[in-house]
Amino acid sequence: MSLPHAILTALLEKPSSGLELTRRFDRSIGYFWSATHQQIYRELGRLETDGLIRALPAEQPTRGQKKSYEVLPAGRAELARWTAASQDPKPHRDALLLRLRAAAVVGTAGLEADLRRHLELHERQLAEYQEIEKRDFPPGRDGTEDRLRHLVLRAGIDLETFWTQWLRRALADVAELPDGEATRPA
Repeated sequence: MSLPHAILTALLEKPSSGLELTRRFDRSIGYFWSATHQQIYRELGRLETDGLIRALPAEQPTRGQKKSYEVLPAGRAELARWTAASQDPKPHRDALLLRLRAAAVVGTAGLEADLRRHLELHERQLAEYQEIEKRDFPPGRDGTEDRLRHLVLRAGIDLETFWTQWLRRALADVAELPDGEATRPA
């Protein structure tokens, strides 16, 4: 549902080809909304068919030249409509949490190692977000666009901070459990 809106946002920031969009998704938007190369190209076709974007005219026609796209007024209006609409949060689904629940009935074998692996992954992501914050949001960058982009980054930093704290607590709690012992569900 939101992939077309992510693409419209990226194209309003800078007209781009499908390949450039894929790279931008990998470097920035992908931190909170991921999409494959194929999904992006498929959605570009739909957006163009729906009259929300258009391919920019090529300076010189050449075979195999990549198309760059820009947002049309109808695309900007659709993005504004979507931005102003309310949307309920989605229920959180996480396999690790389900596995913890299952460990309560089948035992904790292998759980501590995976919790440590998750902690390392979240610590790395947190460090990466903090580096982006230092690099891209120095003091004094407080224009509207910068503040909103920084707010998105802060969400990532806060989520990774939550996960690292929670995983440390989970590791401490699991370390206190008898080895491999399963408990009865409540």
